[in-house]
Amino acid sequence: MKIDISKWRHVFKLDPDRSITDEALEKVCVSGTDAVMVGGTSGVTFDNTVDLLSRIRRFEVSCVLEISDQEAIVPGFDLYLIPIVLNSGDPEWIVGRHQQAVKEYGPMMQWDQIVAEGYVILNGQSTAAKVTRARTELDAAEVAAYARLGERLFHLPVLYMEYSGTFGDMELVRRTAGLLDCARLFYGGGIDSADRARQAAEAAHTVIVGNAVYDCLDRALETVQAVQDV
Repeated sequence: MKIDISKWRHVFKLDPDRSITDEALEKVCVSGTDAVMVGGTSGVTFDNTVDLLSRIRRFEVSCVLEISDQEAIVPGFDLYLIPIVLNSGDPEWIVGRHQQAVKEYGPMMQWDQIVAEGYVILNGQSTAAKVTRARTELDAAEVAAYARLGERLFHLPVLYMEYSGTFGDMELVRRTAGLLDCARLFYGGGIDSADRARQAAEAAHTVIVGNAVYDCLDRALETVQAVQDV
């Protein structure tokens, strides 16, 4: 299946390390979302990833894997997203782990199925920020510099502004998206209602909804229509 991320407006993100019932998973997959992204910061294994993939494959929704651990790379996804944490204080999360993965899997990688994401993590209390040692206290000029760096210097197709569990600064997201000519701005963090989804959709190109699936499924499902209405 050919996946065109430029058409994504709404994406659900599911964590293999968290439990979801078959009933809830079906509602997510038939909700009208543009894709289901599988990924998480910790506790992601080959076994729980392949299990979640097999359950999602019962439905026709596009299914993509965001790789955080090379041991959890599972064949059979429609697309593979590779996070590069631009504001990490540890080069392992910028190029180190990536080089090791390419060393291991380079000869068999299907490069037309791989998309790099330039992450800017902005919630210092999040697990993602702590694991990657992200420098999260950034002003607007610093975020803008990362956006330009990602798009213009590294030619990354995605800039992902990640607030991970808290609702972010939509004006900053809007201003950052306005700087991008080719890259797509993904926003994730704190979207637990239709209203917040609408605000995020007005600011970003693509809205990622994750924790709400597990915390308040009905409201998470309402975010699909809210984004489509913008």
